[in-house]
Amino acid sequence: FWLSFALQLKRGERRKEPKGTVIEIPKATKKRMADLLTFALTGAQRKVVKQIFDDMQSSEPMNRLVQGDVGSGKTIVAFLAMFAAMENGYQAAMMAPTELLAEQHARNAVEIFRETGYRVGLLTGSMKASDKRKLHNAIASGDVQLVIGTHALIQEAVAFENLGLAV
Repeated sequence: FWLSFALQLKRGERRKEPKGTVIEIPKATKKRMADLLTFALTGAQRKVVKQIFDDMQSSEPMNRLVQGDVGSGKTIVAFLAMFAAMENGYQAAMMAPTELLAEQHARNAVEIFRETGYRVGLLTGSMKASDKRKLHNAIASGDVQLVIGTHALIQEAVAFENLGLAV
């Protein structure tokens, strides 16, 4: 996920493309990922995960669309990419179009990452203000490593300590 901002440049000045976050994915991380899953990835999932990991290990900013039918495993592919980011000390975020889907993804993430020590937070627009403030503080301090939510993720009040991957 890459946000590009228009820059005001002086005449004749060339814009340098920013470097992306490099996320290392050693064999030990891949082994931990395999241990998280209670099933084997399909061939298509393995192919897409490899392509995403290749992108993540490059200094080029990644911009990738994963497309598939409902139930084809797009979410688990995203979870594996986010796990790789967290294993490198980064936070990860996943934005869903509805609160219902965000809640579902958060429940699944809590289950999958239960044994890892990574904390998952759910951020939606309908949360009580006091709960949002607590979560905002936990995100800003890095106490929550994976945040799943709705458009509430891109509000000004949300500041990540060290965001490495957004889905």
